[in-house]
Amino acid sequence: MSADNQFGMFHSDPADAMPDSTCPASETAQAFKPFSAEYLQNPYQFFDKARESEPVFYSPEYNYWVVLKYDDIATVYRDPETYSPLNARHPVTPICPAAAKIRDQQNLAIEPSLVDESSATHKHHRKIFGTAFTPKRVNQMEDRIRAIVDRYIDRFIGDGHAELVSQLLYEVPALAIFLFLGASDEDAVFVKKLGSDRAIVNWGSPTETEQVAMMHGMGEHWQFTKDLVDRAYRNPGDNYLGDLIRIHHDDPSLFTINYLYNVMFLMQFAGHETTTQASANGLRHLLTDREQWELLCAQPDLIENAVEEILRIDSSIFGWRRITTRESTLGGVTIPKGARILMMMGSGNHDEDMFPNGAKFDATRRNAKKHLGLGLGAHFCMGAPLARLEMRVILEQLTRRLPSLHLVDDQSWNYLPTLVFRGVQKLEVEWTT
Repeated sequence: MSADNQFGMFHSDPADAMPDSTCPASETAQAFKPFSAEYLQNPYQFFDKARESEPVFYSPEYNYWVVLKYDDIATVYRDPETYSPLNARHPVTPICPAAAKIRDQQNLAIEPSLVDESSATHKHHRKIFGTAFTPKRVNQMEDRIRAIVDRYIDRFIGDGHAELVSQLLYEVPALAIFLFLGASDEDAVFVKKLGSDRAIVNWGSPTETEQVAMMHGMGEHWQFTKDLVDRAYRNPGDNYLGDLIRIHHDDPSLFTINYLYNVMFLMQFAGHETTTQASANGLRHLLTDREQWELLCAQPDLIENAVEEILRIDSSIFGWRRITTRESTLGGVTIPKGARILMMMGSGNHDEDMFPNGAKFDATRRNAKKHLGLGLGAHFCMGAPLARLEMRVILEQLTRRLPSLHLVDDQSWNYLPTLVFRGVQKLEVEWTT
């Protein structure tokens, strides 16, 4: 296995995650319990204390150097040579033997792609795939996305109540990315069902039984992706995937078809699951702070900046990982070569040194766009324009059509138990019909 692939998606060695038992845990490290119910409900309470007491600390329990300050996280992002992205999709929980056996039987030809490949390779591929992600392709989606959002709102607007995740936010982003790629609505719903499983198997703490079930689903998803690309190869459409196929036809040396399988496999998750979760988190904040919701209803021109504030205050990707290629220093702390880094962007996005009164949602915040919710530098999210468009349209249509929208009282908030993804799973709302 190559150096790149040993850290890849669905590949792991149980010894890889073994903590350094010789290193004593600080008080901050002992308090770091990322899969506990208390932390999942509100990780920001821990972040606020840790940024003050120990903004860079080592967790022997999880074998990560945890980075909490905005400037330190930005340093990591801006230096991919020192802080390699190779482990970005490496399983947090080692794959058990039974699940690994199923993985090997599935013939998953997974290779590093865009988010977890070496710096030089990423630069080459980002230029190709980013160039194809044109403003024209994104802009032509707006009317179609608005029609989809309205269609879903039409289904429940007369009821006076809804669960917004399942009735709107769950499927709309999937339909949007599949329109962009040139797949059908039925395909989008099928792939969407695999999204949360994929997040847990790679970034969560699944049981062995869950791993086995999830790995079967990954095999189905991989075969679906291959079929999608192969159909487009025979008959490229007027869409993003079709554009990539035409690029490959013109110069097959730019990337392999297997690499294209991998990019599409990545985009089918990253292109919708994160938008679903960010939208749900944002609506929860807006409807909790009624003044901010009413401000957007009265001044829809603020919605574009409100999307950035949503991605700042409670982003769906609130942590990400790197591995050091050499000894380095962060926040005055010496980090050894080969150390696993956990950047907590959720903490950096609340850092008072960058965002005064960072725990408060402010749709008028002037520097909201400096958030870390979409990455930074060479690894800034390629799909950011499409995600921003979807979230803007969702807010525009809800504020216009349901200005009296409010949260149902006394509901509980449930989150996926993962290290890096965050999204409320249900959002009960009511309004005046």
